[in-house]
Amino acid sequence: MAETGSFTVASKQLGISTAQVSRQVSALEKRLATRLFYRTTRKVSVTDAGQTYYQHCRPVLDGLEEAERALSQLQSEPRGKLKITAPTLYGESRIAPLLNNFVARFPELDVQFSLTNQKVDLVEGGFDLAIRLGKLESSSMMAKRLASRHQYVCAAPDYIATHGKPRTLTDLAHHNCLLGTLDYWRFQENGHERVIRVHGNIRCNSGQVLLDAALKGLGIVQLPDTYIEPYISKGTLISLLQDFQPSDEGVWAIYPHNRHLSPKVRLLVDYLGESLQSL
Repeated sequence: MAETGSFTVASKQLGISTAQVSRQVSALEKRLATRLFYRTTRKVSVTDAGQTYYQHCRPVLDGLEEAERALSQLQSEPRGKLKITAPTLYGESRIAPLLNNFVARFPELDVQFSLTNQKVDLVEGGFDLAIRLGKLESSSMMAKRLASRHQYVCAAPDYIATHGKPRTLTDLAHHNCLLGTLDYWRFQENGHERVIRVHGNIRCNSGQVLLDAALKGLGIVQLPDTYIEPYISKGTLISLLQDFQPSDEGVWAIYPHNRHLSPKVRLLVDYLGESLQSL
């Protein structure tokens, strides 16, 4: 009524009689104890109270319509484009197999999966979703924690046989530590984080390179579970300083700030979270 200005037009849009519309309006006015419309034989107009009531009700109705659309899309098979980015190794080893399973389940999806260790701009690059690891930087993006990952300090049996095991954090000063982009490692001691500066004769921004050096007995390395766990289980690397293992890092789904998150993206985020936590 507030939009059509006519009981007759409103009745046609609702598929009910004009008399029913009039009775419903009268019942609402009685319940609210206020007049919502001025009625004459020629015209129906909204009162100030009616306009105020309409302005408050319209967003609620819009929200209900949006919720129904989202539910309808969620119940239908996901389809269309999905553009995703993830760190290279983690994306290859953990995300890609799950993403392939997801596409096998919903073949109408058109997925573009970009692997890079660079922090890409999601909005500028047109990405629906990014997988990020570790501590998040402050941003306008929305984030959901999907899982955790562990950091290990380890070395090959040959290195340990020659140089011994570090028993305390201060012992690391006497060992060759294989470095990434930072010259310190993080640990936990007595419930508090400790940062220990380390040194060594190899530095590289590739975890794979540092892993190879560690496997060849060239030094001690600190790397995430994705790199290390297969070799620890085979005994080709030995976990060290387990009493000082740092707190788990987060595995995050990052997506642009949008209250109407696409149902297919939401479905993928939920699937990744459930699957990663079961690994």
